[in-house]
Amino acid sequence: MNASPEGLTFPCSFPIKAMGRNSDALPQTVLEIVRRHAPELSADTLTTAESRGGRFISVTATITASSRAQLDAIYGELKAHDSVLATL
Repeated sequence: MNASPEGLTFPCSFPIKAMGRNSDALPQTVLEIVRRHAPELSADTLTTAESRGGRFISVTATITASSRAQLDAIYGELKAHDSVLATL
C-alpha cells in the first residue's frame, strides 16, 4: 500500500463527483472519461442527483484509486471538458 501526503492510502475506494448542466449526456461523458483511467468502472455504479431546480446534475463515480497521479489525471480531464462545470 502507498501512503499519500494527503492522508490517502492506495489502493482505496474514492468517489469522484462531476457537476454540469442537466443533460442525459453528462453521465456518459463522465463514465467515458473515468474509464480511460479506471477501466474497471461499471456503468451501473454511477449515481446521479439533480439540483433542487433541476437545472444541474451531479454524477458520482466511485473507483478503486491506485495512485494520486491517477486521480489527478481523472480530475484534469474532467475539468477540461466543456460539459463539466465543477468537480469534487
